[in-house]
Formats: sequence, structure tokens, C-alpha cells
Amino acid sequence: MDSPSTPPDPLDKLLNSWSDVPEPPAGLTREVWRRIALNESHASRGEPWILERFTKPLFAAAFVFSCAAAGLFLAEVRIARLQTEASSQLARSYLALINPLLRNTDQEGRK
Repeated sequence: MDSPSTPPDPLDKLLNSWSDVPEPPAGLTREVWRRIALNESHASRGEPWILERFTKPLFAAAFVFSCAAAGLFLAEVRIARLQTEASSQLARSYLALINPLLRNTDQEGRK
């Protein structure tokens, strides 16, 4: 492919030398397992159990879902309480409108 008129590419020599894979150091496997064991020992005693649980996707998804469900439930309870208060106020207003004697006793009871 190289014609005599084109100079050789300087990267060819580097790419050819890249195919030579050096031998790993003698204690590489032992060092890797030592670091893994050290990391696991720090993780097991250093983190609280709840932080360890959040690293699992299923637990994290269940926690988010339960928080959303609890928020929706509390919002529904609050809306139901507000609607009950509004309905009782409407009933009291209606009773006071049709029976003026109830309005006077209600005002005296509040004083």
C-alpha cells in the first residue's frame, strides 16, 4: 500500500508496538484480592445499615414508592378533613338561615 513517494506514517511503529502486552507484576492477583477484602471490611463496619440498603435498586425504588404513597395518603386525609369542616360550616349556616333562634344561641355559646 505504501508507495515509494509517500513517507511512512510515524504512528505505524507505535501501533505495532502496542500489540505487545506486558506481563502483569508477580503479586498482582494477591494485591487485588487484598484491596477487595480491605474495601469490604471498611464498608461493613463504616456505613450504617440503612445507607448500605439504599445501594440496592429494589430497596431504593420501594422506599421512593412508599414515600410517594404516604404523601398522597396524607394529602387525601387533609382534603377530606377540610371538606368535612366546610360541609359542617355550610350545614350550620343553613340552619341559622332557616331558624334565626339557632343563630342567637350559637352566638351566645361562642361568647
